[in-house]
Amino acid sequence: MSDKNEPGKVYNPADDGAEMKFSDKMSYGDYLGLSKILTAQKALSDAPDELLFIIQHQTSELWMKLMLHELYAARDAIDNDRLPEAMKLLARVSRIMEQLNSAWDVLRTMTPSDYTRFRDALGQSSGFQSLQYRLIEYVLGNRNIAMTKPHEHDPDGIALLESELENPTLYQVVLKFACRQGFTLPDECVSVPASAPHVAIDAVEDLWQAVYRDPSRYWGLYEVGEKLVDLEDYFRRWRFNHVTTVERVIGFKRGTGGTGGVSYLKRMLEVELFPELWRVRTVL
Repeated sequence: MSDKNEPGKVYNPADDGAEMKFSDKMSYGDYLGLSKILTAQKALSDAPDELLFIIQHQTSELWMKLMLHELYAARDAIDNDRLPEAMKLLARVSRIMEQLNSAWDVLRTMTPSDYTRFRDALGQSSGFQSLQYRLIEYVLGNRNIAMTKPHEHDPDGIALLESELENPTLYQVVLKFACRQGFTLPDECVSVPASAPHVAIDAVEDLWQAVYRDPSRYWGLYEVGEKLVDLEDYFRRWRFNHVTTVERVIGFKRGTGGTGGVSYLKRMLEVELFPELWRVRTVL
C-alpha cells in the first residue's frame, strides 16, 4: 500500500474522507448564501476605492444585525431574571462593537483624493439613514423620534421602528430588574416604554451608588451595570472613530445626506446612553 504522505505526492483531501462533490449536497457557499453576498457590491463609478467603501458599510450592517439579535435576547433575559445568560449576551455585544471599531481602521486607508472620485455617485445616501443603527439606538435608549423621518419611504422599516418604540429600552428593563431587587424608582422610569432620549434621574443615580458601594450585596446589578458601561464605552469609541474618519477624508464638508458632517457627528459624541452609571463614579 502506498504512503499518501510520501515525498512528492500531492495531497488529496478525499483520501482522508473529505466530501468533494456537491451537486446534490449543501455546500459551504450554499449554506452562507455567498452567491448573493459576494454579488451585492454594485459600484456606481470606476473608482477603485468604491469597493472598499461598499464592503466596509455592508459588513458593518451585518455586524449590526447580529448586535440587534443579541440585544433583543439580552433584554428578554434580563426581563425574565436570567442574568447569567444576559451577561454572556452583553459581553458579545461589546465584542461586536470591537469589530465595528476596527472597520474604521481599514476605511481610513482611503484618502480624500480616493473618496472624491466616487462621492458624487452616492447621491444623498448617508450612514445616518441606517435603519439598523437607528434600531440599536432605540434599544439602548436614545429614542429621538425625529430620526424616524428618513425611513418614512420604507413601510417595513417604519413598522420595525414603531414596534421597537412599544418596548421598554434595555436600560428600562435593567431598572425594572432593580425594582424587583427591592429598589424603588419613580414610575416614569419603568412604567411605560420611553418615547424620548433618556436623561439622568437622581433616583437612578442613587440606586447605582448603593449598588457600587456594596457590590457583593447587589452582585447581579453590579455586574449588569459594568456590562452596560463596557457597551457604552465601545459605542463612544465607535462614534469617535466615525467623526475622526470623516474629518480625515472630507474635512468639514457637509455630509452626503445633508447633515453638517463632522459638526453633526461631534454633536452625537455628547449623547449619553446610561448617564447615571458614569456620574456615580464621581460620587463614590
